[in-house]
Amino acid sequence: MSRAALLVSLLLLAAPGRPGAGSDQDQDHDQEHGSKDPPHSQEKGPGHSHWSYEDREHWYVDYPDCAGTMQSPINIDITKTIFSPQLRPIQLSGYSLPANQKLKLRNNGHTVLLELPDSLAITGGYAQQYRAVQLHLHWGSLSGHGSEHTVNGHRFAAEIHVVHYNTRYDSFKEAMVHPDGLAVLGAFLEVGPRENPYYQEILGHLYKIQEEGEEVLVPGFNIAGLLPANLKLYFHYNGSLTTPPCYQTVKWTVFNQTMLLSHDQMSILVKTLRNDDGKPLQKNYRLVQDLHGRRVLASFQTTLVSARQLPSEGPSSSSFHAGDVLAVLFGVLFAITAMAFLLYIYKHRSQNTRLESPTKSKVIYTAASTENTV
Repeated sequence: MSRAALLVSLLLLAAPGRPGAGSDQDQDHDQEHGSKDPPHSQEKGPGHSHWSYEDREHWYVDYPDCAGTMQSPINIDITKTIFSPQLRPIQLSGYSLPANQKLKLRNNGHTVLLELPDSLAITGGYAQQYRAVQLHLHWGSLSGHGSEHTVNGHRFAAEIHVVHYNTRYDSFKEAMVHPDGLAVLGAFLEVGPRENPYYQEILGHLYKIQEEGEEVLVPGFNIAGLLPANLKLYFHYNGSLTTPPCYQTVKWTVFNQTMLLSHDQMSILVKTLRNDDGKPLQKNYRLVQDLHGRRVLASFQTTLVSARQLPSEGPSSSSFHAGDVLAVLFGVLFAITAMAFLLYIYKHRSQNTRLESPTKSKVIYTAASTENTV
């Protein structure tokens, strides 16, 4: 090999990877956030991953966007949210999949990720349409909760994210660098009294993918069942991916209702998987980020809901619907009418008592038609 060729080879080896340029970091990112290409073959070893949750405070060193001013997740302070009647109900299309359509479920060392076909889409509630690419979960440990977003400082047991990209772009990779490129639907998970059949479609297969890099094909099912039935009540803000490279191109929708899993299901989620170091995959959530003046919009009047009373999906739901508001209004009107009627009766009884007093002469009233005018 000539000196010139050797010099060129050394320069190419030393060149840092750039987003969109096919670097190892970019390929790892694609595996985390949506690319359906097979993982880049390489020898695994302790600490091989380019980022970890243990080092989340230093992500910005390799990924500058992680230190930006529009980062996610955030704490949703209900008292500071802004009601926006322009926020329309989220509408989904193609979310119910037949069992004969197989979906790839994977442990990528950071989370459990289910790849979604591009037939799934958000068709209402956003200015543009967004096509689904994948969903994944964030959780804590046996001793602590692990949702990424919090509400009035309250952290929920776990959180689901369904990731979409704007259909005006040809791919997720192209869309993720544009301000309107991505949309993520998020919902909180809590422990409830019974097993959730939709989440069981995922949790029932985790034992097959315990190690990082393992994957399995699972039957299709109604993906919409993983999200609340009421898609009208939600918070909305502009933010970022919650993992590197933290691109600030996500329009976030965080639903007000929580989804309920059984205690055993939540335990399976927290205990089954292992990360790339062979340790239990737990506490895979990022801490909340500063708002830096961003507005958090709400599709409903949040003054009717307190932080620890976010309604739960199912029979125990306590969300305020339009019918509930009307019922309250009718109740108030009825109470006012009743009070007015009682006050009227009381006044007339007082007048009759005064008229019938011994110091007053009794007056007999007759109808005008029979009154003696002579």
